[in-house]
Amino acid sequence: MASLSSTPYPHRPPPPPPPIPTRQCKTQRARPIRASSSASDGAGELSVTDGARRRSRSGAVDAEKLREREARERKEEVNRKIASQKAVSVILRREATKALIEKKRGPTNSRKLLPRTVLEALHERITALRWESALKVFELLREQLWYRPNPATYVKLIVMLGKCKQPEKAHELFQAMIDEGCVANHESYTALLSAYSRSGLFDKAFLILEQMKSTRGCQPDVHTYSILIKSCLQVFAYDKVQDLLSDMEAEGIKPNTITYNTLIDSYGKAKMFAEMESRIAEMLRQPDCEPDVWTMNSTLRAFGGSGQIGTMEKCYEKFQSAGIQPNIRTFNILLDSFAKAGNYEKMSAVMEYMQKYQYSWTSVTYNVLIDAFGRACDLKQMEHLFRLMQSERIKPNCVTLCSLVRAYGQTGKADKIKGVLRFIDNSDVMLDTVFFNCLVDAFGRMECFAEMKDVLEMMKQKGCKPDKITYRTMVKAYSNSGMMSHVKELQALFESGWKSSTEDGEV
Repeated sequence: MASLSSTPYPHRPPPPPPPIPTRQCKTQRARPIRASSSASDGAGELSVTDGARRRSRSGAVDAEKLREREARERKEEVNRKIASQKAVSVILRREATKALIEKKRGPTNSRKLLPRTVLEALHERITALRWESALKVFELLREQLWYRPNPATYVKLIVMLGKCKQPEKAHELFQAMIDEGCVANHESYTALLSAYSRSGLFDKAFLILEQMKSTRGCQPDVHTYSILIKSCLQVFAYDKVQDLLSDMEAEGIKPNTITYNTLIDSYGKAKMFAEMESRIAEMLRQPDCEPDVWTMNSTLRAFGGSGQIGTMEKCYEKFQSAGIQPNIRTFNILLDSFAKAGNYEKMSAVMEYMQKYQYSWTSVTYNVLIDAFGRACDLKQMEHLFRLMQSERIKPNCVTLCSLVRAYGQTGKADKIKGVLRFIDNSDVMLDTVFFNCLVDAFGRMECFAEMKDVLEMMKQKGCKPDKITYRTMVKAYSNSGMMSHVKELQALFESGWKSSTEDGEV
């Protein structure tokens, strides 16, 4: 870290510490109940009859107030139910309308749909990356009598298709946009370039880049280059990255903070620390390109993830002294790094800091902590955090459940794992092959072979295909117990039909 440590940050006075409302509970002492003195010595004490009369009147008033409050609460409850029923009715009507959109094909009625209904249906499908359904709704949109071609809609669809790894469909839409009379602009070219680069089709992506250079009004900018650089980094095409940076320099385009953050994050994940530090130093030399919280988080993740805790802490202090304030992602990175290093004291210090400064915990925070205490076999604390997560209305996901199953498997708590499965049955958590592999490993460790075999049936019911890790985990469990006949049976199963479904699996 010599080069990074020796590089001075741009001088900025650190901001004053924000006012921090602490969460300390002030314990109020109960006030002593004092006997009420008379207004004057001559008034004397109240008679027993007067006191009883007052108590009777007071009781009647209290009863009346109670009845009024109960009536008000009943009315509010009725209103809530009516509002809830209305909301459900509206939702059902809208869902029925959207379902009808895809069924109506051809008749005259389908050409007179309300613009809002069709556009909302299209927007929802684009957001959810349901590309096939989105294209059907877009087809219906183009049939409407009120339809006018809009380049912005095409760009959104092309970006969606790029994210869904459908570059050819994206190109078809790009061509359809031009055929409808829309002028291809910088934004649409960048969207198409992104679609090709996301799928690793760099020859076509670079061809579009050259086409943009020769098209008037469509010159590539720093955003275009940053997208292409990010795609190249994801497949470790560092030679192409260097070519793009040289091309930017030749075109007079300066990298911005996003470009540098993309480079720093990628080099950090690849554990190329020298290159990462070089980019940070280069970034700091730019007069109008300052590091931000994303720069800090990428740097901390790189060093913390590789176990360089001391360097991570120094970087954290250095970024803070430059006036860069941490966010919830920063603390999640620190928690995860300390947990994986087994430094539970510092992990607890970060937790206390977050509570003191009122940082709301996210699902990532809970997942990191549940996994940390699970690996430390502190089941009591792990289960407490799991209950706390639910009480905060944060939905557990597959990562949460994997941590629970892994911890119970390590400590031989088969009944607890079955409790997790009951929780899953009563929830809508989306399970994946990684979770089932954790389940197979846990049952295998405890020599619960019948339950381990049942996991394959569960995977089939949930639509998850076993992969090579599933197979190897089961073979290891059987082999450790000397059950070679089961190993041979599993090998036969793998060779017969399982192998074909795991050819694309991750080794």
